[in-house]
Amino acid sequence: MRTSDLQHELVSIDSTVEFGVSADGFPVARIADTPLAMVPARDGASFLASAWRLARPLSELTRTDFHGHEGRLDDEAAFRARVFETAQHKRELSALGRIQTRMAASTPWGPSQLATIYADGIISHMTAGHGRFHLSAERNACVPPTLRKSAPWYEEDAEWAIVALTFPDLFTACERKCADETIRNSWPSAWEAIHGRELAPGQSWTKDREAFERKHACDWIVISAIHSSYDAEMTEVVATRGGRRDGRAEEMRFLVPRAARGRFGFVVDPDRHIPYDGPSSFVGRQGRVA
Repeated sequence: MRTSDLQHELVSIDSTVEFGVSADGFPVARIADTPLAMVPARDGASFLASAWRLARPLSELTRTDFHGHEGRLDDEAAFRARVFETAQHKRELSALGRIQTRMAASTPWGPSQLATIYADGIISHMTAGHGRFHLSAERNACVPPTLRKSAPWYEEDAEWAIVALTFPDLFTACERKCADETIRNSWPSAWEAIHGRELAPGQSWTKDREAFERKHACDWIVISAIHSSYDAEMTEVVATRGGRRDGRAEEMRFLVPRAARGRFGFVVDPDRHIPYDGPSSFVGRQGRVA
């Protein structure tokens, strides 16, 4: 479905979505009592930010009203699509009827401070420092074996997605989308086994990292870098074979262009990058010879 079609469909069923322009000139929107904004970033791009229960007109809101960083936005069409996606998420969330309550429960992260009951045997606990899902033995047995834990606790950073994958009817479309992305990136082998197909390069951060590590296991990979005090156009780097950091790996220093970087680590090309054994800009190496 095209973005314009999605917007037309959702506008017709959700009259609570309001769009406008902030006092600072960037696009803003409001869903019920939740304002959202397409906030300009320092690098010229934009990101999604939100505010908390502001009743003032959208045209009076400023950058200081918004907080958080909920993902980059390519353009205003992407912002509007995210707004409608959020509106749909809120509608679905209301229909699910999750129950929030307090209960005496001990979790791996401390005492439960607030519990959300998703269904019988599926409870999310919040604590002072961490939290997430506890599954009953019966519910935990439903988790795919490749992702199932022996202890039925699934933390909030990534493992929550395992619960959403196992019990999709208890989650919104937006949550299911995020869960699929989380599992692809965190447990690509399990995702492939469940879906019966192989992930392509670029579809899983973990799988791409593992491929990078296999390909460059014997190459010099940068483990630390600093702008050179002795050559303004270069960066002084320390590299080891395969990027190992066990303290016993052989190290070499190189000078590389300042703009050089990589997604999983910068791979030194000895034919182009200069081995270096001169004065070091690293405080711990000053006075030492590599």
